[in-house]
Amino acid sequence: MFIAAMGTALSAAAWEPTKPVELVVPFSAGGASDQMARNIQGIITKHNLMKQPLIVQNKAGANGAEGLLDIKASKGDAHKIIVASSSIYTTPLATKLPFNWREVTPIAIVAQDLFVLWVNSQAGYKNQKEFIDAVKAKPEGFKMGGTSSKREDHMITTMIEKKTGAKFLYIPYKGGGEAATQLSGGHIQSNPNNPSESISQWRAGEHQALCVFSDTRIPYKEKITKDKAWSDIPTCKEEGLDVKYEMLRIFLMPGGVKPEQQQYYVDLLKKVTETPEWKSYLEKNALKPEFMTGDELKGFLEKDEQLHKTIMTEAGFTK
Repeated sequence: MFIAAMGTALSAAAWEPTKPVELVVPFSAGGASDQMARNIQGIITKHNLMKQPLIVQNKAGANGAEGLLDIKASKGDAHKIIVASSSIYTTPLATKLPFNWREVTPIAIVAQDLFVLWVNSQAGYKNQKEFIDAVKAKPEGFKMGGTSSKREDHMITTMIEKKTGAKFLYIPYKGGGEAATQLSGGHIQSNPNNPSESISQWRAGEHQALCVFSDTRIPYKEKITKDKAWSDIPTCKEEGLDVKYEMLRIFLMPGGVKPEQQQYYVDLLKKVTETPEWKSYLEKNALKPEFMTGDELKGFLEKDEQLHKTIMTEAGFTK
């Protein structure tokens, strides 16, 4: 009996992919999710963490819905995983997409992505209060750009409006990179972009970081601009704007997989997050370190989903 149990345990622990693994990115090439997927692909290859190759596939159709539905439809396929974000809630809530994260298999959260309130440097605002006062003085005359409609950037914009009484004209773009370019050109006055999607413009002096939508400052102290590090950006709450929003970066696999198959990818991602290359990637892109799996992860997803339902309902984004 004991020997049989031991054999089962060893068999379970020994599972590994027998063919190439597909890593689905439900967004376009070059975006933050795609950058993360390809960075992890590079780390796995460099450190020989898998015997089989990991192949990144972009499935960005229908604002990310294509990738989510692909994972849902691949029940039992342990050779397919997806890197996702808060879109696992926002897309179904906004579009009635027939997708629920409970129907697939969560592997792990590997980081939380932050959002910064950016303005064009030439505008000369000293802080967020000065900027918000200017917006209030000219209702809906200020354009806030962001990634898509009824997603994270749009949600943050409505949260700012609710807290301050300011009104923006929200302009949706295909991605954070495009929104950053539009801000540099003065076509919009502000955007709530991820740090990684505006870092080059900040370094070039085109963008000014007013505050970060987080409880704590970004910890990284290496200078990005001539005189500023990520840690120099105050939190919005410090500046009198009590708005917080962080976006999970999570890996999922199809439903109907075996526990030992799920555990293989948990262990794989844990190894990835322990490498110096991953830690350097987090610092470069101002990502918040986080590794969460198992029951803790499921509890987090339940609470985070409810938070998104509340925000999106109050904003009138749900169908």
